[in-house]
Amino acid sequence: MDSDRKRVEDALLGSVTTPDAYLTEIASHLISAGGKRLRPVFAIVASQVGNDAPATHEAIMGGVSCELVHLGSLYHDDVMDESSTRRGVDTVNAKWGNLQAILAGDFLLAKASEIAASLGTEVAGLLARTIGQLCEGQIEELRHTYNVARPVDSYLTSIYGKTASLYSTAARIGGLVAGHDRAIVDALTAYGAAYGMVFQIVDDVLDLTATDEQLGKPAGHDMEEGVYTLPVLHTLAAGGAAASELGSILGRPLNEVEREKVLHIVRSNGGVATAIDRARAYVDEAERACDALPQSATTDAMRKATAALLATVA
Repeated sequence: MDSDRKRVEDALLGSVTTPDAYLTEIASHLISAGGKRLRPVFAIVASQVGNDAPATHEAIMGGVSCELVHLGSLYHDDVMDESSTRRGVDTVNAKWGNLQAILAGDFLLAKASEIAASLGTEVAGLLARTIGQLCEGQIEELRHTYNVARPVDSYLTSIYGKTASLYSTAARIGGLVAGHDRAIVDALTAYGAAYGMVFQIVDDVLDLTATDEQLGKPAGHDMEEGVYTLPVLHTLAAGGAAASELGSILGRPLNEVEREKVLHIVRSNGGVATAIDRARAYVDEAERACDALPQSATTDAMRKATAALLATVA
């Protein structure tokens, strides 16, 4: 996988290199900052199910198209959140301005679409739908900002669109370009969706339970921004004195004292455990998807990956 990751990095940088050095610098800024490249890994691994063969050029480029969509969405997210740092470097909006960040994010999405089109009409249509799902997930989150009555279903819909849909698409693209049977492609798609749901729930749990030092930002940042994630929603729904106190503080921006107070409430009640239980159900879904795949070293690794992700908080 190390050699495949190098191929991904080279292809990512190559895909955003243009005759305009200024645009190239902006578009490659977060690529150069590094990252786990999980979405390309998903495309590569999905293509290897049942054969454990080296990654093809098509699998690499399918993963690159998904990673470019992810990066483009980060450019836009940082503008919306007015973020100043990401991955240990200045955000594009902080360094060059909001207009440049928005246009560079659009450029990354355009390059992703161009690559997807080179892989066939089905892949192109799939990626286009996924970009739409990312937008739908973000809108669903925004419409419930500071809403203490946000339904759990709204949260699940939002994180599927914002996070899980792209993992699902990366796995599906890997299966498609590898020429897998449709039943295998569908199982890979289901696996990617389940993994993505676990990934986001775990991330949201860590935002509430990890230390500021571990996170590299203040814990409870989502609550400060009015984004109430699964542990918070379950704490509110549980009723009782803790839920009443939490509901009386939330619903508006928080000061430092209030942030510490709501963190204590959420950490001290059952919302985190209930969220972890929900994530465990998605781990089970991922394992059922693996049961439908040809058994191989790749499938074994996939089966272990989702449980290992949940183990970081459970």
